[in-house]
Amino acid sequence: MLRISTTKAVATLAVILVGLMLAVPSFFTADQRNGFIKSLPSWFPTWIVPTRAIVLGLDLQGGSQIVLEVDRNDLGRTMAQGLRDDVRQALREAGVQNYGGIQLQPRGVQLRIADEAARAKALPKLQALSQPVTDATLGQTGARTLDVREEPNGLIQLTYTDAGFNARVRRAVSQAIEVIRRRVDLGGTTEPSIQQQGADRILVQVPGLQDPARLEEQLGKTAKLEFRMLADSPAGDVDMLPSKDANGQKVPVERRVMADGADLTDAQPGFDQKSNEPIVNFKFNLRGAQKFGQATSENVGRAMAIVLDNEVVSAPRILQPITGGQGQISGRFTVQQANDLSVLLRAGALPAKLTVIERRTVGPGLGRDSIEAGKHATIVATILVVVLMFAAYGVFGLFANIALLVHVGLILGLMSVLEATMTLPGIAGIVLTIGTAVDSNVLIYERVREEVRAGRSIPSALQAGFDRAFATIVDSNSTMAIAAVILFFMGSGPVRGFAVVFILGILTTVITAVTLTRMMIALWYQRLRPKVLPI
Repeated sequence: MLRISTTKAVATLAVILVGLMLAVPSFFTADQRNGFIKSLPSWFPTWIVPTRAIVLGLDLQGGSQIVLEVDRNDLGRTMAQGLRDDVRQALREAGVQNYGGIQLQPRGVQLRIADEAARAKALPKLQALSQPVTDATLGQTGARTLDVREEPNGLIQLTYTDAGFNARVRRAVSQAIEVIRRRVDLGGTTEPSIQQQGADRILVQVPGLQDPARLEEQLGKTAKLEFRMLADSPAGDVDMLPSKDANGQKVPVERRVMADGADLTDAQPGFDQKSNEPIVNFKFNLRGAQKFGQATSENVGRAMAIVLDNEVVSAPRILQPITGGQGQISGRFTVQQANDLSVLLRAGALPAKLTVIERRTVGPGLGRDSIEAGKHATIVATILVVVLMFAAYGVFGLFANIALLVHVGLILGLMSVLEATMTLPGIAGIVLTIGTAVDSNVLIYERVREEVRAGRSIPSALQAGFDRAFATIVDSNSTMAIAAVILFFMGSGPVRGFAVVFILGILTTVITAVTLTRMMIALWYQRLRPKVLPI
């Protein structure tokens, strides 16, 4: 107990020093856009310690919050269109050519094959399109994705089952969350919170952003980019889509997609060298470059429609094959529109349309009030605990108070290095850990008192107090840690913010309430050699 090796003392002090230095940037003016410090003191070793401050959450610094919902009708149409292409491919593989047009349904397609022999060849291929529904947690559920039914008069209906459709909705939400995260990050915002709510909703919180309209515009766009050929007439397998070049009038566009945005590797805003108008320069991957090169080689002299979210933004004429895998999109953009479009294309297209069902802006004034209230609560709690510990345990209470201050500093340092977001519940977690941190010291000191009353010597009483209380400290902190971990994984939003701070507080308690306090008491005893413990 009373012998602390030099290595252990140096290691403990080094860990504490680094942790406290990580917390220093959070007490200076921070750039709210990227979380980095603007005005650190000249003595601070920025070349050793990262200078990232704690990022304040939406409830502390204000910002924007929107709730998005997957448009099930739009997703159903997208799934039906994809199913239509799969059915065509299956019929080609079966060698069936004489069939009626494939008609889109809300959740599937239907077609008519009058010839019985052709229908017999087609059905196995069509039934093979139905696959087992696989759940990310449970694995295969036993349900099928498609219901393939043969109706009278040669009618065949392929309809997505409820299980198949709901599985696709879940995948769409997961994909949308990743696309949204990339869009928000590329937009230069700080520490967005993006979480799934229910089966088909997504909660997006962006601290520090006071312009929710632009965020809503960026996140609500599907950004589905397609390269198709303009058709000569509205007859046949074409879609009538509005065109920017024709002032919104609809033009015929072939349904066949020559290339799409899924094969893009980069998109950057720029200016046309001839007209000096804002454009977007794009680059394909190898597969996309081959498809784009083949399409332009086969259609020299024709107009290629660049379709974004079912709108023709431009339709340049192909003068020669474009085999380099690069091109540009023009469409009378403003500089801001070209920049936003490049961000959307780099982030990727959403799997389905998202509808904004709730929008909210939190002003920075409310955040300042919350910060001040949290500061006051923390200061009051700290003062009361410090006074109580000093009054109850004297100089030993002073050691516990020093460890308590280090404990709070280490929590802030860990939050900085982990890039955790500080929320109002997080401040509540710090206030709570202030009380729980000294619990360990109380257990140790009371155990030491018992050993002294039992007649043990001072070194023996100190040794027994720390050793015998340690198991109790581990047990109590373990139970709290289990509860905090459950809150983190099963909770969301404010609950997770509270759980993060509480978990960090439990971890730092072991360093401060046990190791640091033990080291201070040992050094104090070795220096003063008291005859009676002041406890």
